[in-house]
Amino acid sequence: MAGHSKFKNIMHRKGAQDKKRSAAFSKLSREITVAAKMGLPDPDANARLRAAVLAARAQSMPKDNIQRAIDKASGTDGDNYEEIRYEGYGPGGTAIIVEALTDNRNRTATNVRTAFSKNGGNLGTAGSVSHGFDRLGLIEYGAGAGDADKVFEAALEAGADDVESSEDGHSIWTSIENLHPVAKALEGALGDPEGVKLAWKPNIMVAVSEDDAGKLLKMIDALEDDDDVQTVWGNYDVSDEIMEKLG
Repeated sequence: MAGHSKFKNIMHRKGAQDKKRSAAFSKLSREITVAAKMGLPDPDANARLRAAVLAARAQSMPKDNIQRAIDKASGTDGDNYEEIRYEGYGPGGTAIIVEALTDNRNRTATNVRTAFSKNGGNLGTAGSVSHGFDRLGLIEYGAGAGDADKVFEAALEAGADDVESSEDGHSIWTSIENLHPVAKALEGALGDPEGVKLAWKPNIMVAVSEDDAGKLLKMIDALEDDDDVQTVWGNYDVSDEIMEKLG
């Protein structure tokens, strides 16, 4: 289990898919509303909104919920969310980046700091770990999109920079400016993606011991359970053997 991926494994391990799904819908709705507020409320004319809608569809979010989140952006009584990034260190010297959308900066900062400190981590200052990551575009497809060769060829044709394939699916990396053009080009060859987003890709991965991995997963779970937290990125690498033991 590496970086941001394989959170499905954590969900299965906890046996809390329903709770996670409800939380995911809440986070997706928030991203849709923010994206719609920042541009036109039309996914075809707003690349960030289109990406948010595609992510919601990939999680089987009902159409009514998606439309309600878009409509909320035009309301006068809607919450005003701001995007905040937190950086810190997790167990085993791992570097962690947390992206949040919040309407209460103090609440979110307290919750994130608590999740770090209670699980062997330490919240740092802005820029304390992000220098060890590249800011890139990430397009994600499930394994059903095709085999590694098919996805690689499609990604190359669409102008992507790199592709990582595993039994869980495919991660297609692009530059920030090419993210949405490449994603749109890939839809014709591979269908709708599971995710289109700006990502933090670590330059160096850190192997995590069994003891540290247990604490790290608890920390990630605590962060993921917070409604304000949208995404958790990291440079950790937990072996399949350790994941099996922790399962």
